[in-house]
Amino acid sequence: MDIALHYFDEYVGDALYAKLDNPFAKAATPLLSFASNFTSSPPPTPLSPLTNLLASIPSLSSLPRDSALRQSLSLYGIVYVGILLMYFSVGTFAYYFIFDHRMKMHPRFLKNQVRQEIMFSLEAFPMLDLLTIPWFLGDVRGYSMLYDSMAEGPFGAKGGWLPWAYMVASAAIFLLFTDYCIYWAHRWLHIPFIYRRLHKPHHKWIIPTPFASHAFHPVDGYIQSVPYHMICYMIPIHKYLFVGLFSFVNLWSIFIHDSDMLSDSPLIKYINGPAHHTLHHIYFTCNYGQYFTLGDRLFGSFRAPAVEDDPLIAVLAAIADKEKLEAELAGAKKAAASVSSSDSEEDVVVVETKKTQ
Repeated sequence: MDIALHYFDEYVGDALYAKLDNPFAKAATPLLSFASNFTSSPPPTPLSPLTNLLASIPSLSSLPRDSALRQSLSLYGIVYVGILLMYFSVGTFAYYFIFDHRMKMHPRFLKNQVRQEIMFSLEAFPMLDLLTIPWFLGDVRGYSMLYDSMAEGPFGAKGGWLPWAYMVASAAIFLLFTDYCIYWAHRWLHIPFIYRRLHKPHHKWIIPTPFASHAFHPVDGYIQSVPYHMICYMIPIHKYLFVGLFSFVNLWSIFIHDSDMLSDSPLIKYINGPAHHTLHHIYFTCNYGQYFTLGDRLFGSFRAPAVEDDPLIAVLAAIADKEKLEAELAGAKKAAASVSSSDSEEDVVVVETKKTQ
């Protein structure tokens, strides 16, 4: 995050913080001026103890770039704006170009569900981002094991292919470690006592859309994000690689909520994709992994997606029933119109007969 923080300070932060003076300090200035330059004019009204206390707090404009407070505030803004941009850009793309909109006809798809998912996510973001700031702050202040260049990383002094080999290995370790940790975090969130208090809101969306990806309790989201933050304090990772992997994780979280049930892929046994996660939302007790099925297969919670599990089957059945009902109603209306027309013709014949008589 020090990369993002550097560019923020360079192009926005310095100018922004320069304008953030302490207004209470300004209120105390007349008193200080009067005390140092006594005149015959009436003294200013004394300030309350609380105002004096607030006036003693340094203004944000006085904070240097390396101030932990300024870094925390800046990181919060960067993370909050970043998650909003990613959520709405990628979520909107996935919703309009990947999500099958026929799924909105599923019996368990809620009324105004997309709006509810978005509003729930917007409520979760502020607290979720706040909880993650200590991790990002630790990285910026040099406590993580992220490194800037290949020369600074493991085997960097030797050069050649070894630093690149380690970089590939660290990416694999990142994926395997975080997936295994999230498997257990997710499974523990399904313990009834914890589930009712934290994870249940996310399972409100039985047939999720991509906008359900972040529609959860903020503590739930934070618990499942901890492995991603923790790994860079455990092993050396190139910082650009970490940014890429962290972004990938968030993108993956959006795409596995598109309710797609592709069940004929040769990778279905190994990759925990949208089909697996759709089954998790429907049945609750299977497929807890993030992007691999290893934890589920090892600990008995794996459910392979099958054609008959596809929730689209219920949707297509509902569409067929609706079309059948509409056809029956149209036929009934046509028959009624035909009978009415026949009766009218008979009445005309009777009237004409009476006239000729």
